[in-house]
Amino acid sequence: MGTARVVFDRWDGTYAERMASVRSSAVRDLFGAATRPDVISFAGGMPDVSKVPGDAVARAAREAVRDHAATALQYGSSEGRPGLRRIFVELMAESGIRSKPDDVIVTAGAQQALDLVAKVFLDPGDVVITEGPTYLGALQAFSAYQPRIVCVPMDAAGMRVDALEEELERLGPRGAKFIYTIPNFQNPAGVTLSPERRRRLVELSRRYEVPVVEDDPYGRLRFEGGHCKPLKALDEDVIYLGTLSKIFAPGLRLGWVCAPRPILQKLLLAKQAADLCGSEFSQAVAERYFAGSRWRRVLASLTEAYAQRRDTMLSALAEHLPPEVAYTRPQGGFFVWVELPSFIDTKPLLAEAVERGVAYVPGDAFYPDGRGRNCMRLAFCYAEPEDIREGVRRLAEVFEDRLELYRAFQEAGCQV
Repeated sequence: MGTARVVFDRWDGTYAERMASVRSSAVRDLFGAATRPDVISFAGGMPDVSKVPGDAVARAAREAVRDHAATALQYGSSEGRPGLRRIFVELMAESGIRSKPDDVIVTAGAQQALDLVAKVFLDPGDVVITEGPTYLGALQAFSAYQPRIVCVPMDAAGMRVDALEEELERLGPRGAKFIYTIPNFQNPAGVTLSPERRRRLVELSRRYEVPVVEDDPYGRLRFEGGHCKPLKALDEDVIYLGTLSKIFAPGLRLGWVCAPRPILQKLLLAKQAADLCGSEFSQAVAERYFAGSRWRRVLASLTEAYAQRRDTMLSALAEHLPPEVAYTRPQGGFFVWVELPSFIDTKPLLAEAVERGVAYVPGDAFYPDGRGRNCMRLAFCYAEPEDIREGVRRLAEVFEDRLELYRAFQEAGCQV
């Protein structure tokens, strides 16, 4: 992993206080090691863009310049190109969300939308409710605004709304600024919020007057099971975040936020201060790419490939990991969440894993308070099936000695 170099910072003490609470992204920190050719990476949730046809993207880029050069190469509106916003409205409509282009702002991926939501809603000390564990990029975006993040536990059916209700009751009406959730194939746990809990969550949101921020990057990557209505389809006051990163090209940095008009106006002001406007060229390329139907065939091919990789990872985990290790069984998306016996800390073992040629993200990266140390997130989206099998075998070797120790303690009747 290498040794961190200590660098003297002459400006230490002059930075804004809020920067003290901003943590580096665990995935970004791992990027160098995880991209070594000898390392099988389960760390980053990177889509397999090799399956996106280059000729289709090249054609979209040529048409964007040919037909829209006057606008595609110029500054644009802060809201984003009308044509692309109409496409986003159509995508949401297919999931059951009724909206109009004026309800949508184009963002630089859903990550920018997270930052804008935090900027608009949060003052230091405000409460944000998330799932526990939750997306580390959201923790990073929120932490810059110095909130208190409260994590609600999950199980196989997603966020436990009974625990959410207890927390909301304790805080009182408007006691939290918003509830952040990833209901479909959650990052990092891979679980999906059940239809019953979705209905209950929006009911609690209304009762306690706490808005819901629904992050839905993986909703179109379902392998099995029936469609679950987005929270936004159940309650128009939900703030919905979407992205093209998982179904097209993360390099274009395109996402969107759909929200009630008063909230959208605040988000638009925050966005104007951040970047004036997004890339008109990227938007024009995406607009052309999604104009036809070929993208649907590409998405079907991607989903099929991810399903095969999910199956391969679950099979390898069952083969190589003992029954003391629990893991989720996602119906879609990119991730499996693995829970080891409580005395095993996955963070210090990461260096050994990388030396053995496999990488993962330690579980504590997905909590604001150091929990999850005995867990890890495994991404099955990028590695080929044969590499997934070998990577899981290497992982099992890393934890084998610790698990043998655990079993010895158990047999001796000791508490671990």
